[in-house]
Amino acid sequence: PMEYKIVLLLMRTPGKIYTKMQILENINGDYLLSDDNTLMVHISKIREKIEDDSKNPRYLKTVRGLGYKIETE
Repeated sequence: PMEYKIVLLLMRTPGKIYTKMQILENINGDYLLSDDNTLMVHISKIREKIEDDSKNPRYLKTVRGLGYKIETE
């Protein structure tokens, strides 16, 4: 369910960068610093499911120092 909520949020506005805090607040309703590692695990699992090469993602991108975004092209 958590992975689905993350993908759903990112797919609403492809190309928009979401910070970890924004993602967690949108799917949990709040943000806890301890949730950062949990979010990274979910992102990794999503990549394993949707990417041909999860080490070189084409769709679910990390924007260094900012957050994550979905690329559709």
